[in-house]
Amino acid sequence: MNAPVKSFAAVSVAVLPPVARMSLRIAPANLATATAAFGLPLPGKIGQGVAQGDRAAWCLGPDEWLLHAPEAEQGIIVAGFAKARAKTPHSLTVISDREFTIAITGPRAQELLTVACPLDLSRMAPGTAKRTLFDSAQVVLIRDAEDAFRIEVWRSFFPHVSELLDIALREFACGL
Repeated sequence: MNAPVKSFAAVSVAVLPPVARMSLRIAPANLATATAAFGLPLPGKIGQGVAQGDRAAWCLGPDEWLLHAPEAEQGIIVAGFAKARAKTPHSLTVISDREFTIAITGPRAQELLTVACPLDLSRMAPGTAKRTLFDSAQVVLIRDAEDAFRIEVWRSFFPHVSELLDIALREFACGL
């Protein structure tokens, strides 16, 4: 889904192009195997993220990682993990079609997100990710920079989350 960028002077919201998106469940003791299969050292601390080139990984739980890569590399990554499965038990689930990514950028990005996100975003460091709620929708919130966030939202919740962001942008434009 490619949607136009919606913006107010100090914040913009855009739906990003699709990526290969995978959910990895593996014992932390086996991170070396996952690193070899994915081609990027996976972070070991919950919330922490790493990125190199077009690949990125975020630790969402004690044995759970969200992986991103270019769409064209999905088959290679899946094959690498399939090969590793012979010696290292894990679960790699392709979730590329399940979610959309919404980028929120600009000096008021954090403020815009507070309309429906209960987290204290000032405590979320750049390069981290957290599973949270946006109103009633479960999302993964990624903070790329002080003024740049991404929301990973399930396809079924996308209209609701998108509409809430649109309403907030209109309120910003009215000076509310």
